[in-house]
Amino acid sequence: MTAEIICVGTELLLGSILNKNAQFLAIELASLGIPHYYQTVVGDNPQRLKQVIKIASERSQVLIFTGGLGPTPDDLTTETLAEFFGVPLIEHPEIIADIARKYAQRGREMTPSNRKQALIPQGAEVLPNSAGTAPGIIWRVAGVTILTFPGVPSEMQRMWQETAVPYLKSLGFGKEIIYSRTLKFWGIAESALAERVSNFLNLQNPTVAPYASQGEVKLRISAKAESEAEAKQLIAPVEAELKQIGGLAYYGADDDTLAIVVGKLLLDAGETLSVAESCTGGGLGQMLTAVPGSSSYFLGGVISYDNSVKISLLGVEPKDLYELGAVSAKVAEQMATGVQTRLATTWGISITGIAGPDGGTATKPIGLVYIGMAEANGEVQSFEYRFGAMRERSLIRHLSACTALDHLRRKLLQ
Repeated sequence: MTAEIICVGTELLLGSILNKNAQFLAIELASLGIPHYYQTVVGDNPQRLKQVIKIASERSQVLIFTGGLGPTPDDLTTETLAEFFGVPLIEHPEIIADIARKYAQRGREMTPSNRKQALIPQGAEVLPNSAGTAPGIIWRVAGVTILTFPGVPSEMQRMWQETAVPYLKSLGFGKEIIYSRTLKFWGIAESALAERVSNFLNLQNPTVAPYASQGEVKLRISAKAESEAEAKQLIAPVEAELKQIGGLAYYGADDDTLAIVVGKLLLDAGETLSVAESCTGGGLGQMLTAVPGSSSYFLGGVISYDNSVKISLLGVEPKDLYELGAVSAKVAEQMATGVQTRLATTWGISITGIAGPDGGTATKPIGLVYIGMAEANGEVQSFEYRFGAMRERSLIRHLSACTALDHLRRKLLQ
């Protein structure tokens, strides 16, 4: 038996709000061991919604709807479902009483339009909403099970946990779960990693799937089993082999970030870090300080956007700035050394580059970035990257900061 998620709302199609409901439900379905292969977003249009219901009911057995349960004319989910399956809507006085009570608690009076929310398809059960005024339904009709929820994430999630999960478990779901582990890699292309692990991509249980996002490559390992412990046992040997294949490119799993991993390595080594940033404008420092407890190893940084700051605070030679430009290997090295020396840290990292959309030249195109790394022992290195003129400014800055962290990670591991 498979489930399908259908999110209703023109605001989702326009991108006005982020569809958090689909992500939440996908995770929850996996935890119950319910496969789902399709997600659909449809606007507040009854004809298009009916088309979606028709397609979904032919290929899935559990249809989960979010959105379209409010009191306004564009909230059409419940009445469209009733029309599609050819049943009348029945008014439930207990729902009207519940809505009136909730309005009274807020010092407000229920409006006539709210009575619309008390109309439920004949034969459907009420899925109560303890947090809001829009109840959902649980309806077994024409060979499918339908659950509807309001689009407000907090209300939907509470209704899911309080009523939907126990109901689905009563149908026999939850005896098996789908557990996933996500391995993360930096400094390797998705295609290159996929080639190395190609023998694993046809496994049945667990399965392995590669995907990439903003310079990072991930391998998701998913196993279906009767318990999380059993699923982890299925995943463990595959995970070990994939880590070995990934080598130094593998940096962490699941909720790990490069900043978290680097922080742990610095903490374990009893070492400290400072940063000097130009084109990233504090982005690297923000990544580091987003980690709780980072003050134990991250002392601070200098945002040296203007050359005068590079000279006065970091000790960069004016001659080198004039002859080589701020975006150069030598300046990156001096920035790293300057911040490492002035803040008296074990490590100093610098970033200087051209993030765009302007400022590029034939010899120094947009996306050209230099990363400097200085150690307390006097060793200093620089690395050149060309992230590409066609990439957005924010992505170039993100890649620069993450790549700088990855260089330090590899150095600490060695």
